[in-house]
This record gives sequence, structure tokens and C-alpha cells, in this order.
Amino acid sequence: MPEDVMHTRPSRVWIASLISTVVTLPLAFFALIFGGLSPMACDSCSEADAHRFDAGFGTAWTVLCCGLVLALAVLVASWVFSFRRPPAGAFLAVLAPCTVFVAWVTFVALIDWP
Repeated sequence: MPEDVMHTRPSRVWIASLISTVVTLPLAFFALIFGGLSPMACDSCSEADAHRFDAGFGTAWTVLCCGLVLALAVLVASWVFSFRRPPAGAFLAVLAPCTVFVAWVTFVALIDWP
């Protein structure tokens, strides 16, 4: 194809951002619900177990919330870059749900579960 025809073809990278949005937002919602309900895992714990759980939960909750905010920022950036720089937009669209997953795994790993 001639060089000028390739530049006039519309980019369809926005589809990757759309799929990423459909995956990332529910995934982040369920991660937030899981994180918010996880203190109930220690309702019937002994006092020593409850103190160990609470010590890790504060840090883990902060990490989860920061990770979800980062995932939202990456998702918004994927939409912005899908029109300006399509390869970067596609990369960020893939990175957004991965960020949610990493934040959730880190949250689970930081807590000393009973």
C-alpha cells in the first residue's frame, strides 16, 4: 500500500480500550467488594489472630485502593492514547485489567489470614 493511504485509514485501537473498559471496571468492582468484605473473615477469630489480621489489613487496603486508582488512570490513558498513539493505547488497554489483578494479588498476599 502507498504510504499516504496507510495514514488515512482510521485506527481501530479504540476497540481494545472498549474491551478493556468492559473487563476492567467489573473486575475492579469485585476486587473492591472482596477487599471491603474481607474483614468479616476474622469475625470469629481469637484476639491474637484478629490483631495479626488487622495489622496487615490497613496496609493491604491502602495498596488495593491505590492499585485500583492506578488501574483507572491506565484505563483513561488507554482511551486518550488510542486516538493519539494507537500502539501505546493498545498496550495500556491490556495493562489496565492486569493492574487490577496485580493489586488484588498484592492485597491478598499482604494480609495474614486466619
